[in-house]
Amino acid sequence: MVVDPDGAVYEGAHISLAKTSSSGPDAVMETTSGSNGRFNIADVPPGAFKLTISSNGFATQVVVGTLHPGESFEAKAIVLTMSAANSEVQVTASRQEIAQEELKQEETQRVLGVVPNFYVVYAPNAAPLNPKQKFNLAARSLIDPVTFLGVGISAGIEQASNSLSGYGQGAQGYAKRYGAGYADGFINTMIGAGFLASWWKQDPRYFQKGTGTIRSRALYAIAMSVVCKGDNGHWQTNYSGIVGGLAAGGISNLYYPASSRAGVRLTFENALIGTGESAIQNLIQEFIVRRLTPHVPNYVAGKP
Repeated sequence: MVVDPDGAVYEGAHISLAKTSSSGPDAVMETTSGSNGRFNIADVPPGAFKLTISSNGFATQVVVGTLHPGESFEAKAIVLTMSAANSEVQVTASRQEIAQEELKQEETQRVLGVVPNFYVVYAPNAAPLNPKQKFNLAARSLIDPVTFLGVGISAGIEQASNSLSGYGQGAQGYAKRYGAGYADGFINTMIGAGFLASWWKQDPRYFQKGTGTIRSRALYAIAMSVVCKGDNGHWQTNYSGIVGGLAAGGISNLYYPASSRAGVRLTFENALIGTGESAIQNLIQEFIVRRLTPHVPNYVAGKP
């Protein structure tokens, strides 16, 4: 009788009987176990034999014995055990899941362990962000405590130098400068790095080159002030960043004091200045910032 590991009778197991002798194996006789788990092989010549019991998913069992003339041999119940076959399982994460894991790493990046450095990618061949991830990254950078502190310091400097004089002085003037400063960053980030980057399928992050000659890396950093990587992996004009800067400059006229509002020409001039500032920031990112940012993994070029 053939039974499974739980002791239940097993139907359909393949059984072969081979006669063995000093001159070699004789013809093989075959059968299968029935619905009651039993099998029977008749007219077996006397002598040594080997029973082999097999079934898919189970380890092969072997029973050997000797059949004497005129004897009816009944083997003990044969228990099939699970096969110890090796299985190879390949687990492949989706592009969105890979991007999310890389984004978690980027959101831990802080210069000197303090200043946010979320919009810089050090991983080669980093996965592109989907629209939700782009907006989440923008929001994460805007609500960081260091962002609020930076706006506060900038507003204090503006008040000390009486910049945006139409806001006046005192606590009220400081509050207006603070609100305007935060609004500038909020609008620029949400429009350029959020809405437009999602619409035009562009990545708002800076991808550090990290290798090559100083000259090639410097030219790359400067070019990245007007060039970005598309979600398709190809380099393209950074329309989202450029238009986002212009839009933020135009919208600021709605809340800046009348004496400080910029016309169309000045808005474009400021956008051009902003592009130059971006090039300088990229150079600093390319050559300096990573050394000051702790806990950045040591990525190998060309490998994730």
